[in-house]
Amino acid sequence: MSTADHRKRGRPRSFNPAKAGSIQALDRGLALLRLVADADGLTLTDLAQRSGLAPSTVHRLLFTLEAHRFVFHDEERGLWLIGVDAFKTGAAFLRNRRLAGMGREVMRELMEQTGETINLGIEDNGEVVFISQIESHNTLRAFFRAGTRSLMHASGVGKALLAGFPEERVKQIFYTRGLQRFTENTRVDPTALLAELAESRARGWAIDDEERTPGMRCIAAPIYNELGETIAAVSISGPAVRLTTQRLGEFGPMVMRAADHITSSIGGVVPRRT
Repeated sequence: MSTADHRKRGRPRSFNPAKAGSIQALDRGLALLRLVADADGLTLTDLAQRSGLAPSTVHRLLFTLEAHRFVFHDEERGLWLIGVDAFKTGAAFLRNRRLAGMGREVMRELMEQTGETINLGIEDNGEVVFISQIESHNTLRAFFRAGTRSLMHASGVGKALLAGFPEERVKQIFYTRGLQRFTENTRVDPTALLAELAESRARGWAIDDEERTPGMRCIAAPIYNELGETIAAVSISGPAVRLTTQRLGEFGPMVMRAADHITSSIGGVVPRRT
């Protein structure tokens, strides 16, 4: 296998972990964040001593971390503590690990009930990322390797996610990612897409009707966190010859129930559907 084959995606051709440089301020900021996280509150002097940095340098770094809510200063005690956004970042890692694990049995049951491939996906930087899959036993089936990314507007999972996002965020994703046409069925008109998302939100599931790949259909429903916010979606994917219009009508409530079950299993709350 060539060197290029071994190169990890997202790294430059010349990348060498042993020789790679680092951004000093970022290194120092992350080191401070670890020190704060490992303690129940530290003063500026404590952090300077433990980090080996000048107090003025520590103060500048803490000010930046505080601006992003990764740390906060307890004025009464004069201590620096971990901030809410640091917690949210760590919680996201745990949530995604838990989400994939807790959802797997539900996905397996859904695959057995429908005979089709079941996928679990999340949104990352305006794209769908598939994080888990239970494959159908059928020879002709949908397949998305874990880590596969897709544009949201032409994906059942993507549209189920978009349906739960604020309209301004949806428009921003449309603007930054574009509305590429993949097939003659791909929806590329923003107004029509927003109307479809409203229907999906009210109904409880979204449909990809051969919009990404000719001959393949997908039906997906959202998964929610403890605040009732859409954080993921589960889908049924398969060839259009099996996922007929009639079957989509049958599978819609099934995938919605599966998504609601996963929501409950991770401590989420399903919002009232209108």
